Amino acid sequence: MEKTNSSPTSDKKWFELFSNKARVLYPHSDPAHDYLHIQRVVSTAKNLCQAEHGNWEVVMPAAFFHDYINVPKGDPRRPYASQLSAEAAIEYLKSVGYPDKHFEAIRHAIEAHSYSANIKPETLEAKIVQDADRLDSLGAIGIARCFATSSLMSRPFYAEEDPWAESRTLDDKSYGIDHFFQNLFKLVDHLNTETAKKEGEHRIAFIKTYLEQIKREI
Repeated sequence: MEKTNSSPTSDKKWFELFSNKARVLYPHSDPAHDYLHIQRVVSTAKNLCQAEHGNWEVVMPAAFFHDYINVPKGDPRRPYASQLSAEAAIEYLKSVGYPDKHFEAIRHAIEAHSYSANIKPETLEAKIVQDADRLDSLGAIGIARCFATSSLMSRPFYAEEDPWAESRTLDDKSYGIDHFFQNLFKLVDHLNTETAKKEGEHRIAFIKTYLEQIKREI
C-alpha cells in the first residue's frame, strides 16, 4: 500500500470540494442513493480506513463518487454503472487537479464497489469502499433504503398471500421484504475487512429483530 503524504489542511480542502460537488450530483429524488447516502458511505469509509490502515487519498474520492452515474435498478446498463461512474469521476478529478498518481487506484475502487458489476476488489482501498457501501444496505438505514427503493419500483412491502416465501420462490423484484432474504442477509459473508464484518453482523441482527416485529403486526 502506498503511504500518503497528505496534510490535514489538504484533506480538508479536498473533502469540502468533493462534498459540495456531491450535493449537486446526488438529488433527494432517490433517497436510497442521495447525498445523505454518500455522507454515510464516506463516514463509514473513513472509519474503516483508520481501522484497517488504508490510504485516505484513494478512499475519500472513491467513496464520494462511487455512484457518480446512478443507473436505476432494472436498467440494462445497471451492471456497467460502476465503470461509467469511475470514468466520470476520473474526468472530474482531472478537472480539479487531484493528484493523478491515485487515479488508477480510485478507478478500481469505484469499479469494484458494485455488487452487480461482479468485480473483485484487489486493493485494501477498494475493499474498504465496497464494505462501506454494502454496510449502508444493512441495519436501520438499510431497512429504510430497502423500502424507499420499494416505493420507487412500485413493489409492495410483502406478498399478500405468502409474506415469508414459505411456499413460493423469493422474488425481490416484486416484494420488498424478499430483498432481505434474497440479497441483504448474504452481504455479511461478502464483506472484506474484519472491522466491516463485525459491524455487518450487528446490523443483520437488527434487521432480523425488525422482521420479527413485522410478523407480529401482519
